[in-house]
Amino acid sequence: MSQHRLVNPLVRNIRALKRGALVRQAVRIEEEIKQGMKKPYNEVIDVSRDNPHATGMKPMSFSRQVIASCIYPELIDSDKMPLDVRERAKTLLECIGGSVGCYSDTIGIPIMRDSVSDFLTRRDEGVPSASGNIFITHGSDHVPTLMQDSGVLTPVPSQDFGNALVASGATAVPYYLDGQQGWRLHTEELQRALRSAREVCDPIALYVINPGDPTGHVQSRESMEEIIRFVYEEKLLLFANEDHQDILIGEGCMFISYKKVLAEMGSPFSDAVELASIHSASKGFMGEGGLHGGYLELVNFDPSVQIEFDRLISLLGLPIIGQLALEVMLNPLQPGEPSYEQYQEEIQHIRETLVHNVTRAFEVLDSLPGISCEPINGGASMFPRLHLPHIAIHQAKEEEKLPDFFYCSRLLEQTGLCVCPGSDLGLPEGTYHIRLCIMTSVDTMEEVLRRLGKFHKQFMKDFS
Repeated sequence: MSQHRLVNPLVRNIRALKRGALVRQAVRIEEEIKQGMKKPYNEVIDVSRDNPHATGMKPMSFSRQVIASCIYPELIDSDKMPLDVRERAKTLLECIGGSVGCYSDTIGIPIMRDSVSDFLTRRDEGVPSASGNIFITHGSDHVPTLMQDSGVLTPVPSQDFGNALVASGATAVPYYLDGQQGWRLHTEELQRALRSAREVCDPIALYVINPGDPTGHVQSRESMEEIIRFVYEEKLLLFANEDHQDILIGEGCMFISYKKVLAEMGSPFSDAVELASIHSASKGFMGEGGLHGGYLELVNFDPSVQIEFDRLISLLGLPIIGQLALEVMLNPLQPGEPSYEQYQEEIQHIRETLVHNVTRAFEVLDSLPGISCEPINGGASMFPRLHLPHIAIHQAKEEEKLPDFFYCSRLLEQTGLCVCPGSDLGLPEGTYHIRLCIMTSVDTMEEVLRRLGKFHKQFMKDFS
């Protein structure tokens, strides 16, 4: 049998990401360092994606203590853990059959849907949430599976959602955020994208990310209302990725969920617009990207769709430990509990670190020739624009490389710093950016900026 027949043809349609080549380059460099090869640096620093625990940010103590106690229940009967940790772990173990090695119910741990519903009602200041509309997931993984043979308007720049759609048999139709106006989403651009989509597929949904990833913008209520009116008039589903909702950096910046805005707009919008919103423990203060625990809430969906989604979830299976992390995120510690003060101190430390990193990054990057940055109000990434010299662009083409990848590859080779080229995130040709995670320790960010600044000055000089 021909080997290519063993591969789902949809997989072959996935756009290859240059970050993969950079990761392989980083692995090769790390191996060379281990073998004693001299480099002008001692280690590779990878800030090409949101991976805070790999870049010096410490996990939240309470969540890790609860998870550890669930994995090793003997800790519950000892005095090595605080009382609130042991009580939380005991309750969770009772809900999962006494061991994290047990299979989860196909729809998740029984108490989880209620926990999500309570969390959403608190977050949205009384807007009701029914547990029957909640689905426990690995994060946003399951959403593209619903979109087979359909078109989805997808933001550019954004993460790998477009590739996930392609792998599921759907069509990702790009719409472009306005990088000159703080990555604002214009309804005129949505109309253009929709007209384009209808020429090649049946568009059924609009996908938005708020706060933006990697752009760091936070949508205003006015912008969200415009989008809701648009999907209502065009009879589209609205998918809202709200993974970074607890990471707000801009002074006075507030997160408002699409569900809350939809409810407050009233009829006919609140009764008719189909909304799916997702959140997880992978992002935000938890940063538990490796544990994969999230939820999806459906609003105004036909019950038959929810039945089908239940069926889909039952086929995929859900990891227990990711659900434990999600439960801790949904039910934070309260004043008076033994671990509360430490919990608050850790959250405050993360906030202060993010503000420091953003401030320092703007100071450094804005001082460099050929780099410009839009303001960041939320999320865990920066997305500075590169204004590359024509000679550098020509050299990249001579080497059959995209210019931003050419820049990133040289940066990695010469400094050991790995960032993500903006072309991986769907940007059109002629626009060059890099993405770097800012949710790092202060020391890591200072080293990132030192390496990037030194390299960039020399790069601009070499190709001027």
